[in-house]
Amino acid sequence: MEFYMKPIGVIHTPFTEKSETPIQSSRSTTYGEIEVFSEFEAGLNSIDRFSHLILIYVFHAALNCTNLMVKPFLDDERHGIFATRFYCRPNPIGFSIVRLIKRTGLLLQIQSVDMLDGTPLLDIKPYVPEFDVRTVDKLGWYATRALE
Repeated sequence: MEFYMKPIGVIHTPFTEKSETPIQSSRSTTYGEIEVFSEFEAGLNSIDRFSHLILIYVFHAALNCTNLMVKPFLDDERHGIFATRFYCRPNPIGFSIVRLIKRTGLLLQIQSVDMLDGTPLLDIKPYVPEFDVRTVDKLGWYATRALE
């Protein structure tokens, strides 16, 4: 089964090279902007009542990603792609949690960007701590990094 997804907008950031991007949005204070396409404007109604958003987007610069074993940025060992957040994936889908600073029409000013300029945006969801925050009891290979 194959799926077709249509971008709802474009994410603009100061990052033009993969090497410039922060490892995760939680480690970024950088500002950016989302340009939502006009046909999706009604979908932005009430979005400015939320302080944080979950962005789902395409890693558009990740090409020829066939390796299922990768070395993530925060470890020296190789792991299965699904045990990492590495950008080069079978389906190059990324997500980030960002702070919504301001909405002006079709433009959303955001903070904590960690994606490349021109990233195609697939969806926006409000971040709701009651739904999105979990207490975890295992952190896999990352557990040793968290202790450093």
